[in-house]
Amino acid sequence: MFYYADEFNVSWLPTLRAMWSPKGQQVMIPTPGQPKVHYGLGAVNYHTGETVVIIRRRKRRPEVAELLQALVDKHPTGTIYVAWDNASTHQDDEIEAVVRAAAGRLILLYLPTYSPWLNPIEMLWRHFRREVTHCEIFETVKLLIEASYNFFDRYNQNPSDVLSIIGAYPA
Repeated sequence: MFYYADEFNVSWLPTLRAMWSPKGQQVMIPTPGQPKVHYGLGAVNYHTGETVVIIRRRKRRPEVAELLQALVDKHPTGTIYVAWDNASTHQDDEIEAVVRAAAGRLILLYLPTYSPWLNPIEMLWRHFRREVTHCEIFETVKLLIEASYNFFDRYNQNPSDVLSIIGAYPA
């Protein structure tokens, strides 16, 4: 299995983008008082389009290790390759412990620093923001997280759409 992995922000503040409105009328997007940010950590199988995503309050080493463990649990046999950036949270004892426990089945590949164009999962995050958070306000953070999980659940039902989004071709 070959996965691309990375993190993304799930912010309660809506992401704003250009949108159409009648001439002379500005669309107002309400915002909550205080920004509350959660983080998504995810991986996409480059051959099948399946995603594994967790959303947590932080994106530190324990959460990254949790994502890797979820991949190992999802694939109890075979070798799992994970390509991701060189973030400091991707290299530590907690990460190494998951790699050691996988007994050679988990191989981490590091992409060059500051090169998001090399990681196709960035396209999925862009699509996620466009579909879920652009110009949207959620009454609670819980509803935002629910909408986020629903997005990935829906695309896992039809992973060929994910392959199209990330620019991969079905195996």
